[in-house]
Amino acid sequence: MSANGSPTGQQPTPTYDSAFLKACRREPVPHTPVWFMRQAGRSLPEYRKVREGIGMLESCMRPDLVTEITLQPVRRHGVDAAIYFSDIVVPLKAIGIDLDIKPGVGPVVQQPVRTRADLARLRDLTPEDVSYVTEAIGLLTRELGSTPLIGFAGAPFTLASYLVEGGPSRTYENAKAMMYGDPELWADLLDRLAEITAGFLKVQIEAGASAVQLFDSWAGALAPADYRRSVLPASAKVFDAVAGYGVPRIHFGVGTGELLGLMGEAGADVVGVDWRVPLDEAARRVGPGKALQGNLDPTVLFAGREAVETKTREVLETAAGLEGHVFNLGHGVMPSTDPDALTHLVEYVHTQTAR
Repeated sequence: MSANGSPTGQQPTPTYDSAFLKACRREPVPHTPVWFMRQAGRSLPEYRKVREGIGMLESCMRPDLVTEITLQPVRRHGVDAAIYFSDIVVPLKAIGIDLDIKPGVGPVVQQPVRTRADLARLRDLTPEDVSYVTEAIGLLTRELGSTPLIGFAGAPFTLASYLVEGGPSRTYENAKAMMYGDPELWADLLDRLAEITAGFLKVQIEAGASAVQLFDSWAGALAPADYRRSVLPASAKVFDAVAGYGVPRIHFGVGTGELLGLMGEAGADVVGVDWRVPLDEAARRVGPGKALQGNLDPTVLFAGREAVETKTREVLETAAGLEGHVFNLGHGVMPSTDPDALTHLVEYVHTQTAR
């Protein structure tokens, strides 16, 4: 593909002129595009209904279900992009790691990765391992038409944290102990995960995803020096691996205000910003040549329409001078969010920013 995101020597794809992709490329847009992390999920009654009695991992492996769930927020909210319904541990499950997503807990790994011998369990990911992804994205792109589909994956650090800890953690003591105490093993683990992650993103892009987002959900637990030395090389390897496809690459983490410049340096075209840092200040930290994504606090959606509009205007005002801006929340949609509040938010951003 060419650097502008359209297939080399061919006409641009149906999504090429979408507001979302234009904003990612820092081009003029008809309105500020909007999508939400976790827009397809527990906040929607139609999602809860279709997933009733079906485990999370099974849901991610059924193309018909993935297609329906991914489309639900596009139909309901009129968002400017869909995001592929999956989970960051899906590629780990696909290569044979014994794990499950337990309700109310999250991903739980039966045998944590703690030694060099454990690395042997992390084999390469092949397209055949995730054939259901290729099938689902084929179904989705036909249904979505001119609405872009965002593919995604977990970043090496966040995946490593789950693998080493054996599940969610607040302190990451085992992962950090490896990072500080056995830096060679840590580097090899992240490098292996970078290859797996890059393979997962390539499958999604080749199947038709118009952009990709790398979620480094737990990177905010790191000091900048540790991120630069022990994490950035692996994230950069992922972004480099998919650079030739010409699709926008988004990088997002939570609590990463001190890391924004480094996250952009890793190779992202768009840097996601949580609600803790105003977008104009985030732009200063990231530097020129990058679009920004964000960054309304998700809890504002519980405060009533007037408060939502006030806080949304503040976000839009701080974004007014940006090279490119994709409106999003500063983290995922919370499960008890009123879906009507999200629908109104999309309409409000579109109306306020119409050009």
